[in-house]
Amino acid sequence: MTVTTTPDLVPYEDALATYDPVMGLEVHVELGTKTKMFCGCSTELGQDANTQTCPTCLGLPGALPVVNAIGVESAIKIGLALHCEIAEWCRFARKNYFYPDMPKNFQTSQYDEPIAFNGYLDVQLEDGEVFRVEIERAHMEEDTGKSTHVGGATGRIHGASHSLLDYNRAGIPLIEIVTKPIVGAGERAPEVAKAYVAELRELIKALGVSEARMEQGQMRCDVNLSLRPKGQEKFGTRSETKNVNSLRSVERAARFEIQRHAAVLGAGGKIVQETRHFHEDDGSTTPGRVKEEAEDYRYFPEPDLVPVAPSREWVEALRAELPELPLAQRNRLREEWGVSAHDMQSILNAGAIGPIVATINAGADAVSARKWWMGELARNANEQGVDLGSLPITPEHVARVSALVAAGELNDKLARQVIDGVLKGEGTPDEVVEKRGLKVVSDEGALTAAVEEAIAGNPAIADKIRGGKVAAAGALVGAVMKATRGQADAARVKELILEQLGVEG
Repeated sequence: MTVTTTPDLVPYEDALATYDPVMGLEVHVELGTKTKMFCGCSTELGQDANTQTCPTCLGLPGALPVVNAIGVESAIKIGLALHCEIAEWCRFARKNYFYPDMPKNFQTSQYDEPIAFNGYLDVQLEDGEVFRVEIERAHMEEDTGKSTHVGGATGRIHGASHSLLDYNRAGIPLIEIVTKPIVGAGERAPEVAKAYVAELRELIKALGVSEARMEQGQMRCDVNLSLRPKGQEKFGTRSETKNVNSLRSVERAARFEIQRHAAVLGAGGKIVQETRHFHEDDGSTTPGRVKEEAEDYRYFPEPDLVPVAPSREWVEALRAELPELPLAQRNRLREEWGVSAHDMQSILNAGAIGPIVATINAGADAVSARKWWMGELARNANEQGVDLGSLPITPEHVARVSALVAAGELNDKLARQVIDGVLKGEGTPDEVVEKRGLKVVSDEGALTAAVEEAIAGNPAIADKIRGGKVAAAGALVGAVMKATRGQADAARVKELILEQLGVEG
């Protein structure tokens, strides 16, 4: 029996009481090379359609490919960072299928001889538990072009009146990273999927081989999922949710498919092995096409490319150049900064680790660096809907603001105004201070005069303070701060108030 429509979703807890989820995650990463994988065309984004093409990436007769050496180097770096074995000899293959945005009618990829294989990536979950995801392979291939379907309501081919093809993306270097079946995650399977993709993204960025911006399609994930009854060894039939492009969506897609599979199986139906489309609006998936098996692609060795045989000396030289891996770095920084695992996870989620480290390297202390990036700057980024790294402020700017506060030239309120000025393009922190006249009032005579005026204007409060209610001094401090436009040192103002009223602090 094949169920063609999905029954009502089974509650998540009920699905996990009956079945064990098995996942496989396939992540495609666009490499940040200047040219394409097999030709010299530019990979720059945002150019006019079909202006970055040549006979090779258009698959014209007689055009011959040449392997991008930086693409191979990047693949080896990724493999090493994933604790993979690096092949001593491997080659490319032709993966044959017809698709409108594949101009050659085959994709140059790797099949049975990937450049990297048998690795793993440890990922840390929200509560600090570390889960090991085993890597089957990481192989090199090229991206397809881009189809734009016009005239329909959904942006998909169904219902469209015509389609436009842009081959600028065809041939951009890709690394596909494929996990082994992920078992044993149980109810945390969607969380593991999200954490894995997040950790992989951090690793890719740390290696410098790609910006891995999921919202721009530079990194995307296919979520393979199946269910098997509790206690059964044999895997169930899988579905493959294609091109999921955010961490949250990876988690939602896995969760939805667990509930959908359980509903179909519980109704006596069979799961169809197919691709699925993920819908951001409601977190659901819908059918795409019946999934081909490997033999359907008629793989055969690419006759126009020589095998890739990286020397062991080259591989070891690249291994020696690897940066500190993200999880190891976070564990080290957490100890150095004295923060909890939860706080470090929040810093990671905000994309603030890099900016904070750079701010500390520019001279700020760890506490103030975290304070500004996780406070004022994170708020600005959230309001604008952008990443922290996209804000028009540098770690050096933040370190200078921190230094001005430490020197007593700014208080926190004034520092926030300085940051606002920098974000609005008014110049460096020192230039904003000068233009806006934001330095702390440090002239004792001016402060004393402001304090005397506040006491004279609030005799009842002054009497309370004289009577021993020191906490009431806050009202007078507020009056002085208002009179000085927030440019006084609040702590020094309180000291002067108590001195004037003959009260010990």
